[in-house]
Amino acid sequence: MARTRPRIPGSNGTVHPVVPWAQTVLRAPCATVTTFDDQLERLVEDLFATMYAADGVGLAANQIGVGLRVFVFDCPDDEDVRHLGHLVNPVLVEADGVQVRGEEGCLSLPGLRAPTPRWDRALVRGQDLTGADLEIEGTGFFARCLQHESDHLDGTVFLNRLTGLTRFRADRKAARADWYHRAT
Repeated sequence: MARTRPRIPGSNGTVHPVVPWAQTVLRAPCATVTTFDDQLERLVEDLFATMYAADGVGLAANQIGVGLRVFVFDCPDDEDVRHLGHLVNPVLVEADGVQVRGEEGCLSLPGLRAPTPRWDRALVRGQDLTGADLEIEGTGFFARCLQHESDHLDGTVFLNRLTGLTRFRADRKAARADWYHRAT
């Protein structure tokens, strides 16, 4: 009997350009997914392929120009345990514990990194590709990833979480970036 290798997420997907922050699709709340079909499966495959090609740990659908509540992740936690999956219609239902100011970046804001406050624990509820309910809990860096991707689906980027001098410096650096001025 031949052994089959497990399918690698994204191996059948298409790599899309990552949408820069200035585009309106990143600044508007995403729509709820109501149809669980082959197109949704293709979107998740494309998200994985694009995330891996861009060397990311998470990617939201609006980052490839699709305004639907979907994100994928392949992210370690602070104990270096790998978390791999996707969420459809995710909602951040809990974010608590210790608030940690950690270095954060975003594929839609290339080259911009800043210490960003996030909770050390996050709980997200959503669905899988079939519509079955999912609940994903993360701590440490994985909690940061879950909060970051959930923010994207609500039209927020980590830049919106910054304050004071950190925000001023990040805004100044962003304004000098080529991607900042490419709005649609």
